Amino acid sequence: MLESARQHLTHTLHALTSHLHSLIQVCPWPRHAPAYARMIGAEHARRLLRAASQHLAQTAQDTSLPHPVPTTLTEADSLAAVVDDIAAKFPPHSGSLPRTPAPLPAAPRDGEEAVDEERLLLAAATAHPGDVEQMRWLEVDDFTRPLHGGLWQCLTALARRRAPVDPVTVLWEAQQRGLLASGTEPTQLLDLLDAPADPPQYWGERILQRSLLATAHHVGRRIEAVTDDPATTPYQLVVGSRRALADLSAVRTRWHHAISPVPTTRPARTRATAPPRAGPPRTTAPPATRVSR
Repeated sequence: MLESARQHLTHTLHALTSHLHSLIQVCPWPRHAPAYARMIGAEHARRLLRAASQHLAQTAQDTSLPHPVPTTLTEADSLAAVVDDIAAKFPPHSGSLPRTPAPLPAAPRDGEEAVDEERLLLAAATAHPGDVEQMRWLEVDDFTRPLHGGLWQCLTALARRRAPVDPVTVLWEAQQRGLLASGTEPTQLLDLLDAPADPPQYWGERILQRSLLATAHHVGRRIEAVTDDPATTPYQLVVGSRRALADLSAVRTRWHHAISPVPTTRPARTRATAPPRAGPPRTTAPPATRVSR
């Protein structure tokens, strides 16, 4: 199905390009040829950008990949290279930003699995609050449930204040932040936070990986939507694409922080032994050496 859709899109784009060529061939103003060449170049750039954005979105959702994050980021780099090439061929000029409305984010895939991982992280962080300080790369927007993101904020706030962390203190912090006003039962949260769990680093990386792939998928769809709008100029294609890719770059930076080893604390430098102080300067000439005859 995907291959047939791709073939249909390719056929449509070729038909559009052929139509432009036909119009130019019957045009009685040969001196306008440079303008016609720019028109064809703009449509070609639009086609390349659409294909690259579609490939990024598809790769981000490919569950068969053994290493989805590196593969997806490679596709993002390829897409950025296409954008840079368009920017080099079509210099910037004054004009409005893209007005194409962005598509709504897709519903998370494997929703129940994502929820379970978030619950395991919250229980692990409650049991191992000392690890929370090392996980500043995880943010509220990475969670699929707002309540889970709010509880993560509670945990990080308690850890940074060096306050006691246990299910009761986290529940109190959540109440102070208004998280319990949505009808959440406190006993359910206590059971959630009191569940036995392993250290939180693993679950945090799983949540961030899911967030990165979801962001990459949405970025691909955003750029594709801009290319589907015939009113967008090459300049607007570049600006809209770079803005979308910036969102992915932010998550990418946090991902690299997450998977990088924590630097070990360097031992304090020992004070070097000071060299012996020189004696006072001589005020008299040294005695002459006798020379034997």
